[in-house]
Amino acid sequence: MTAPMNPTIDFKLNPDLDVAHYARLYAETGLVQIPGILSEETANAVHEMLAHQMSWRLAFVAPDGGQVADYGSVVCLDQAEMQALGRQGMQEILGGVMEMARKNIGFLYSSYPMIQAYSEGWDPGHPIHQLTEFMNSPAFLDFGRQVIGAPRLTKADCQATLYSRGHFLTRHRDDGMNNERRAAYTFGFTRDWQTDWGGLLMFLDEQQDVSRALMPRFNVLSLFDGHRIHSVSPVSPFAGAGRYQVTGWLRDDLPAFFS
Repeated sequence: MTAPMNPTIDFKLNPDLDVAHYARLYAETGLVQIPGILSEETANAVHEMLAHQMSWRLAFVAPDGGQVADYGSVVCLDQAEMQALGRQGMQEILGGVMEMARKNIGFLYSSYPMIQAYSEGWDPGHPIHQLTEFMNSPAFLDFGRQVIGAPRLTKADCQATLYSRGHFLTRHRDDGMNNERRAAYTFGFTRDWQTDWGGLLMFLDEQQDVSRALMPRFNVLSLFDGHRIHSVSPVSPFAGAGRYQVTGWLRDDLPAFFS
């Protein structure tokens, strides 16, 4: 960690949200953006946590194995593991990642797997675990059920992500192993992003034209049908900041959210 821990963060939904309005929008388009989802104070605290208090891991699809087309061989290297590989070892790995990306397979970004960290007891006392609990609280899940029209939601997968220069996510659909993903989401904590910096959440039609692209924004929850083809455009080499988000899926499989 690079800074002292935040005290307890007061996670609760903005009571003024018009749930029926957002439910109508989602039903019409399969996509909705909800600004001001948290209080300004809480969103600021999350941003500070993500920007200064995380032990990030580098996430990518292994170039030489696994069901890569289905993202079935995901690797998350911590700082010690990357140091052990050395510059040459990391260059070889990243070269393979880029070669796969040319075939529209894979991703590269910094990640903190929140569910795994919570269930395995990583970083005791870290405020990220409060966010994990909030994302799986009755209040948040009930809000999700109403907006996306999925009354049987049981949990929210979640990971914290940091996209830095050169990071990307190639086009794909979010079906899940058993079609348990009812909707995908991004929870934005990125300040003052510029369109030219890349890192846009892009939706593609069947001709691979971009039908819509969403800027990373601060204190905005985006919910969308993950069966739509989508990607995150590469972050530009001149981007002036990191792209901080919590991402995952609202799911209706087993109720234990940490399984």
